[in-house]
Amino acid sequence: MFLGNNYNNNLNGNNNLNNNGRVLGITQTMLGHFKVKTYKNLYPQVYDFYNLFLAFKKAKKGKSSKDYVISFEKDLGHNLNILSEELLSLTYRPKSLQTFILRDPKTRKISKSDFRDRIIHHAICNIIEPILDRPIIYDSYANRKGKGTLKAIERFDYFKRKVTKNNHRKAYCFKADIKQYFENVDHNILIQILSKKIKDKKLIKLIKIILENYKSKDNKGMPLGNLTSQFFANVYLNELDQFIKYDLKIKYYLRYVDDFVILDESKTRLKRYRKQIESFLRKIKLELHPQKTKIIILSTGINFLGFRIFYYHKLLKKSNLEHAKRRFFDFIENYDKKEMNYDKLYNSMEGWIAYVKYANTYKLRNKISTQFKVISNKEVSTKELNRMISK
Repeated sequence: MFLGNNYNNNLNGNNNLNNNGRVLGITQTMLGHFKVKTYKNLYPQVYDFYNLFLAFKKAKKGKSSKDYVISFEKDLGHNLNILSEELLSLTYRPKSLQTFILRDPKTRKISKSDFRDRIIHHAICNIIEPILDRPIIYDSYANRKGKGTLKAIERFDYFKRKVTKNNHRKAYCFKADIKQYFENVDHNILIQILSKKIKDKKLIKLIKIILENYKSKDNKGMPLGNLTSQFFANVYLNELDQFIKYDLKIKYYLRYVDDFVILDESKTRLKRYRKQIESFLRKIKLELHPQKTKIIILSTGINFLGFRIFYYHKLLKKSNLEHAKRRFFDFIENYDKKEMNYDKLYNSMEGWIAYVKYANTYKLRNKISTQFKVISNKEVSTKELNRMISK
């Protein structure tokens, strides 16, 4: 066996991530001819033991108390070696996905992978994310380090001030949504996009195996819930991003997964952009959602990422406000049942408050903070303790 049985002896190995160079994220066939830096011999880095160990640490984050994590970790070295050998011998096959319906707040079908398969997803992303994230535009905000919902809202505010000259000029927002995006990602087009940079046939084959594990029609679709799906969603729509930024030369554009906005002082220009974008999307077998795509004057308020954004204030959408309240009471209930420890409760509450404070929610935050203090007066979180020590 090429790896030792004792996994601790393997943790000194190298995980050589090749992340040098900047790669243009445009497919040659669609948007012209560019010299693209390519990457070979990546597959051994995926099944490298140390990479799998890092992937395990990421996959178990926030789930350490789950039975399947505890079971896998009891014989961690052996289990990671099995995964590594399956990848090396090209015999790895993912287990069937578990599908369930989540209402959080809108109804979505989530397909959950087995824990060992989630480790593989992290192992792949550890290697290819540094390569494929580089060409993704600055204003893509979902599932990326240093980005996220609140950063997208901040950027929207910045664009809003610029395009309206600090609210001294009328302006419009083209707000768009891709129709059933995850269900319609075309596997062949995605593989073509990935293959422009990744010239490792074994790694491409592994990615195909993961894509094909989602039983869909016409070789399309990715499961909501997979780490690889979230990452590939950005890679796939980066083709649109590049077209909008560098072909149409649109300045005030940002995207969060399949929701995107363009701000402009000209409604006529936005109508023209819409037609050009619709034409481009057909090339990658996608279309705009007819009901959720519209051009709106900025002064009326724009619904974006759970907020209704006006010039001088923001409100939480009614459905998100109700969802936020339910989440708070769920946190408290789970804590009372001892299904959530105080550290996790504190971190969840901190994240929740960080989100809702971006809207005009002072009364709501004050009410819930008062209720939370009843609990927090009895407990101290690790994060609070570390802050006290650092002071």
